[in-house]
Amino acid sequence: MRHFGHIAATVRDDLFFQQPCTFDADAPARVLAAALGATLYSPATRPRLADDVIKQAGRGVVSMVLCLEDSIDDSEVAGAEENLVAQFADLDTRGAELPLLFIRVREPHQITDLVRRLGDSARLLSGFVLPKFTQERGVPFMEALTKAESAGGRRLFAMPVLESPELLHLETRQEALRKIADTVDSYRDRVLALRLGVTDFCSAYGLRRAPDMTAYDVRIVGGVIADVVNVLGRADGTGFTITGPVWEYFRLQERMFKPQLRRSPFLEGRAEELRTALIEHDLDGLLREIELDRANGLLGKTCIHPSHVAPVHALSVVSHEEFSDAQDILRPEREGGGVLRSAYTNKMNEVKPHRAWAERTLQRAEVFGVAKEDVGFVELLAAGLAE
Repeated sequence: MRHFGHIAATVRDDLFFQQPCTFDADAPARVLAAALGATLYSPATRPRLADDVIKQAGRGVVSMVLCLEDSIDDSEVAGAEENLVAQFADLDTRGAELPLLFIRVREPHQITDLVRRLGDSARLLSGFVLPKFTQERGVPFMEALTKAESAGGRRLFAMPVLESPELLHLETRQEALRKIADTVDSYRDRVLALRLGVTDFCSAYGLRRAPDMTAYDVRIVGGVIADVVNVLGRADGTGFTITGPVWEYFRLQERMFKPQLRRSPFLEGRAEELRTALIEHDLDGLLREIELDRANGLLGKTCIHPSHVAPVHALSVVSHEEFSDAQDILRPEREGGGVLRSAYTNKMNEVKPHRAWAERTLQRAEVFGVAKEDVGFVELLAAGLAE
């Protein structure tokens, strides 16, 4: 699989200075963590789940979570588990290209039980999403994952969700973060990424952000994100990939939007019209939040609607200017440090302070590609939504 792999190669050639790399579920963890992109959640109760997975893969989705937790009613869990087993067996017979697949469980015992019940089709599974992760809850989850991995003979990753009240409440946050850091460090090889459960954070105070506000505008939530990145997202080799919070609104109707895209805005100079359409269709808040995710050290995003996928991926592509700066900073002859003017002559690049940023930028460039000089978000979005 590859990002933008669902569009024609000739279109990719027009868009990218450096193409996104190809990868599969057996790729190194550092590649998969960066490549998660817009991780699309789907309730495990969907009767045509296998068809949904294949369809979304054909639209550019590279990671999906099939949810047994908050997206379904307590009374539906047993039926949803049976449905997952049947749908994985169906996918196993299709031979179609699939995204990275994860199951969001409720309790540790579900991990070993599901791997056993999935049988041979467990080879399609990349791992599990672990809800309300704390040290107390997390250790049993990680032990179950280790047992399931050993029994199934295949690598399985964990994606803990940080969403518990202990993280939100000021008096318990520091200790909770320290314990979580100790836990995930103990299982570092199995933790692919950490996910943020902002909806649960808001619920603890009866809050819900409006469509014109980002998670960072809710000061309580923004403070938690900052502290999580501070402790768990450091660039000194001890940190983890931390993904952006879910965007709850999806009034954008792809069918209404696609006729505008078919008019090829980047070929006919309609970019400004398309930007206006994005705002009118309530994507403005999502776009601002994605930019703030990256500015705050997050990569990728939890998505609950397919219309969110293309914007997340389009804004994940590295610009030619970013790529140029990162390459200049990381040239072998610059190892001693110093300051240099950027090739775009609009900033100074300080080699030592900007090194970690440059390394992360090139990692993102590897999986999402580098846009050509005259290609921006609108062109990438239009291509990503093309059928």
